[in-house]
Amino acid sequence: MRIATSQYQAMMTQSLETNQERITYVTQQMANGNRIQVPSDDPVDSVRLSRLKREEATIAQYRSNIAAVQIRLSKNEGSLQNMVNDMHSGRDLLVWASDGSNTPNDLNAMVISLTSLRDSLMYSANAIDQEGRHVFSGTATGTAPIAYDATAPLGSRYSYAGNTNDQLVVVGNGITQVGNQNVKGLEKLLNELDQTINTLSASGVNANDPAVRNTLKANLDGFDQTMGLVSGKVAVIGGQQNILKTIDANHENVSLSNQTAILDIGQLDVGSAAIELNGYQTALQASYKAYSKIGNLSLFSAL
Repeated sequence: MRIATSQYQAMMTQSLETNQERITYVTQQMANGNRIQVPSDDPVDSVRLSRLKREEATIAQYRSNIAAVQIRLSKNEGSLQNMVNDMHSGRDLLVWASDGSNTPNDLNAMVISLTSLRDSLMYSANAIDQEGRHVFSGTATGTAPIAYDATAPLGSRYSYAGNTNDQLVVVGNGITQVGNQNVKGLEKLLNELDQTINTLSASGVNANDPAVRNTLKANLDGFDQTMGLVSGKVAVIGGQQNILKTIDANHENVSLSNQTAILDIGQLDVGSAAIELNGYQTALQASYKAYSKIGNLSLFSAL
């Protein structure tokens, strides 16, 4: 049987192209380590990989949300605990002021410490984050939570200007966590402190005066109530952080399982790929040599 030169050249060209394509394909597999380059390589496993990667992306977003909330809660916890510590100092000072043996000068001297305490509490309550948002205004982060009106009557100059709405952050499938706090209730203590400072500033103030003692007692009760309020918030934040750690650990376990499955399904067997690549390279070299050899043959050279 005779084979036309054009037919032979077409067959050899097709063989060379096929081997070259396979070499290129296997080289790409070895370069990126993926067994599946396009979905048509393995439709079933391609779908499985797509689902696993989608779930992995979702888990990564959950964990990113958790990390952000944990940082925010940690900062809030520190600020609120500082407020509690300041309140303890203020309460101790008022207990001392309630001692009937104090002279007017002693009581007057306490005003400086009480004024610093009041201003410190207001400063902490109106704290802002690195983005310039108020952290204790509920969801009204553009508004300072504690407002001060110098023209208002004594005892009502401080007010809460934020809200008590919760900012919910998604940290899991159907799971949300509160990521903000408010200091509603602190304004009452600040107003009581304002009255106490005014009372103790008076010349000749008497620690045994019933009006003075009533003011001090009301302020002491206010300290106890507000410390309980803020301490409760600190305790809640601690519980939230523990829950977030547990949820994040669960996400980490699921993520590890997903990553293992992705490797098992999509990772290339480098050893088998190397053998396959060597085979195609050998076949390609043989095809070139055969093409070159046969190309130089003719009917006349056989004579």
